[in-house]
Amino acid sequence: MIRDRGRIKWTSMMLPEHVKMLRDWVKEDQYEQPKEMDEQQLELMNETLSEAIEFDQNVTITHYCHSRYEIVIGKIHYWDELAQKLHVVDHFGEAHRIPMKAIADIRLTDL
Repeated sequence: MIRDRGRIKWTSMMLPEHVKMLRDWVKEDQYEQPKEMDEQQLELMNETLSEAIEFDQNVTITHYCHSRYEIVIGKIHYWDELAQKLHVVDHFGEAHRIPMKAIADIRLTDL
């Protein structure tokens, strides 16, 4: 029976720089492209945002950060109109400053 060790067999013959480049290449394959928003989605997000600020409700915000989509759940602290950023405080008390252009979805959350 042949005992094949898979990747272990080949990495010993490769330079460390090549191994690093291969790991980076695999990581880049997991990157996501930002999605384009249409006017109806933007209007719906604007209504949800206004309602969450007015009634101090919890929201779930999906935003594009570091080539991936991330989710933040918390309350909107305030809207920085000058910097075009939304300040959100999550349940752990950590503040997130999310650019409006990076937001993909906003939903009201019941906790």
